[in-house]
Amino acid sequence: MKTKSRNSPPDVSPARAAAFDILLRVERESSYASELLHSRTYNRLTLVDHSLATELVMGVLRWRSLLDSQIAESSAQPLAKLDIEILTALRLAVYQFRWLSRVPARAAINESVELVKRARKRSAASFVNAVLRKLAAGVSPVDASSKPAISEASVEALAASSAHPLWIVERWTDPYGLDSAFRICQHNQTVPVTTIRLRSSDAEAQLRAEGIELAPGAFLASARRVQDGDVTRSTAFRAGLCVIQDEASQLVAALVGHGSRVLDCCAAPGGKTLAIADRNLNAEVAAVDLHPHRARLLRKLLSAHDPASDAGTRKIRVVAADAQNLPFPARFDRVLADVPCSGTGTLARNPEIKWRLTPEDLADLHVRQVAILRSALAHVVAGGRLIYSTCSLEREENEDVIDRSLEGDSSFGVLDCRAELERLRAESELIWPDISSLTRGPYLRTLPGVHPSDGFFAAILERI
Repeated sequence: MKTKSRNSPPDVSPARAAAFDILLRVERESSYASELLHSRTYNRLTLVDHSLATELVMGVLRWRSLLDSQIAESSAQPLAKLDIEILTALRLAVYQFRWLSRVPARAAINESVELVKRARKRSAASFVNAVLRKLAAGVSPVDASSKPAISEASVEALAASSAHPLWIVERWTDPYGLDSAFRICQHNQTVPVTTIRLRSSDAEAQLRAEGIELAPGAFLASARRVQDGDVTRSTAFRAGLCVIQDEASQLVAALVGHGSRVLDCCAAPGGKTLAIADRNLNAEVAAVDLHPHRARLLRKLLSAHDPASDAGTRKIRVVAADAQNLPFPARFDRVLADVPCSGTGTLARNPEIKWRLTPEDLADLHVRQVAILRSALAHVVAGGRLIYSTCSLEREENEDVIDRSLEGDSSFGVLDCRAELERLRAESELIWPDISSLTRGPYLRTLPGVHPSDGFFAAILERI
């Protein structure tokens, strides 16, 4: 028997109530859906309900513009004039009976009407019912394995059919080409694979014993792709023997290499910090984050996933500080500046980004990224290295930041990432066969869909 949410009327399932609430918070508070779905509030859902809530939330966010165009065809009211509660209920219903074959249209309609009433928009219930019944009348049975066709006939067709803003697709087409832009958009509309980094030699055996099916990673020998099972519920995960981390993110951490004093100047949520510490067991590691509450969460994560920390054998210091004004008198031989960015390389995991990002945001981010990089460069010793990285596909946040930060500064040189990738392969850490496909000029560059990972950029700068 299903357990109803305390705030849900009898006619609304816990999964749909949760999806509705999460989508409203994404709109109103600029929250991230993946964080809300994994929060304590929604962990109380049954596995079945949590799975459906996730499907609904991420599906609506991935296909929002396509859903809106279909709603607009049957709505007498312009969508811009609809309250967000009404539009969200409509989107949820249309996603269900256009994309989910196992959900009867009648159920999707009735529950969306109830959601509107639950949101104290009872006067709009008849409007929602009428729009959805009109839309449902033309719906053909959906094959559960089918996907909306994404067209690469033109940039405009690609943007419309893949539910991406045109201005973003145009930006990708120019540097990467229409075919790569198509593959990026196609990847963004799919559920990304969960990838883990093994931290113990017996972690894989323990995971398999608990029913987790794994496949080898694509980039790194320590990576595994989860084929089946919930790794977060495993004893091995809870014991810190493995962590969830995208392979491109793991690769960036591997580029940091080895040092005795290491600085991660934008550290939260901590995946790269932990990977760096695992590769540098005797190093002093300083991890910085701007926000005190994120620094506290980072301390908690490092403690939970680092059994050695209690024994005092690891020296990881977490500091709440502004990376633009780092509070360290001493210099470091390895520095990671994984700066705050637009996140356009992670749209498969964070589809809400594409609906809230603007071209002006990129200019603002560029200024902040240059300030952070220049601050970080001042803390690199002679002969030391700084790795600058983002999970963005945009030139303003990547190559342009490097160029601007090094203007008039002859004390740093840009190293070719290929040499470091060759070293990782020689040490049997990197297993990807085609190193040239991972680079653009001297930089690391992964593209979603072109590579089996998120989109990342990295540059290696060395103090001369």
